[in-house]
Amino acid sequence: MTTGLTERSRAKADRQAALLREAARLFADRGFAGVSLEDLGTAVGITGPAVYRHFPNKRALLGAILVGVSHTLRDGGRGVVDAGGDADDVLDALIAFHVDFALASADVIRVQDRELDNLSDADRHTVRRLQREYVELWVQVLTARRPSLTAREQRVRAHACFGLINSTPHSLRVARDTAADVDVRAILRTMARASLTA
Repeated sequence: MTTGLTERSRAKADRQAALLREAARLFADRGFAGVSLEDLGTAVGITGPAVYRHFPNKRALLGAILVGVSHTLRDGGRGVVDAGGDADDVLDALIAFHVDFALASADVIRVQDRELDNLSDADRHTVRRLQREYVELWVQVLTARRPSLTAREQRVRAHACFGLINSTPHSLRVARDTAADVDVRAILRTMARASLTA
């Protein structure tokens, strides 16, 4: 009996993960308003109304995507900082973490760029809070490297670096025609570090 419940729970979790992945892809391609529940269901092999078994509505699905990715970034960044090391090594690790995230999460970044206003107020507040906490991790490391700069100046540098790295999803299709992922990753890491240490 317990095994059946575990299998059912696993199947539900797998379906939810598929819905999140396909919703990110569809929202990135068509925009939040251009995707119906039927589109979402079809993408994972269920009917549109069956989506309600997993999420109460389309906005809740968008919230799950963007709150989830914000947790992933904040928690991953915290893990890098908590692992310790000198400031240069930690900065390199943060850059590598964010570049890897951007290359793996192009659809989610595109959704984040365009659809933040479609979140519920509560989800938007959560996303903003988690983003601020992520930025402050970078500010902490940048300040350890270069304490002569103010926290405000370090935040500007961090946001500029994110802009550079996060622009990847908009150019990735072209880049992948001319360079392998490993080359794109190396280029982004080098450019990000240069932008932060100039």
